[in-house]
Amino acid sequence: MAETKSREDIDGAVREAVIEALALDDDEVTPEATLMEDLGAESIDLLDILFRIERSTGVKIQASDLGEHIQGGIPDDEFSDENEIITDKGLDQLKKVMPQIDEDELRGSLDANEVINHFTVANLSQMVAERAGASS
Repeated sequence: MAETKSREDIDGAVREAVIEALALDDDEVTPEATLMEDLGAESIDLLDILFRIERSTGVKIQASDLGEHIQGGIPDDEFSDENEIITDKGLDQLKKVMPQIDEDELRGSLDANEVINHFTVANLSQMVAERAGASS
């Protein structure tokens, strides 16, 4: 049976994966930093980060898993409207996986294609910890 990793181990592994994949300095990668906007990750970088996390933790997350995690199983037509703006139901879900967002500020204006820009290092760590069944 695989050893359960602590949340501290998971956080460290995620942080290290981000630092290495994006060639950043230690002090640039904070839990609050958004992967795309603050740290400059692109889609291909996310694949590299996820691969590095799998290698160091044994937790396999595919790029498609990120979207599913963020959307929480809500069908596309309920998550966003016909103009690709996130609905109230979608915002409620986003608040669960990205508690740092200000849903009042984003209500009625968050484009579905921009959601990933709000995903932070801490959000990724939480997702990995949930998948790993990490102990506190």
